Amino acid sequence: MIKCKLKVENTLGIHVRPAGYIANIASAAQSSVELIYSEQRVNAKSILNLMMLVVEPGAEVEFLINGSDEQEVADELTTLFKNKFNEDAA
Repeated sequence: MIKCKLKVENTLGIHVRPAGYIANIASAAQSSVELIYSEQRVNAKSILNLMMLVVEPGAEVEFLINGSDEQEVADELTTLFKNKFNEDAA
């Protein structure tokens, strides 16, 4: 199992588009992918679950990834967060 803490650095937080990106990465994985924020734990393969968390800009979230492709999933999520969900200009 990999625990991956990431900071939300875009200006709008995790809204529909970022939630979709996260869910796409998680859904393509063979591993289970869960996101923890504000003491709530959800399946990251569900856009609705991610949206219900209302993750704000500057927040830190933690992913729990468990399975055969866990490192690849962690790397993809890290890149997505580093690139600010491809929303903010560099």
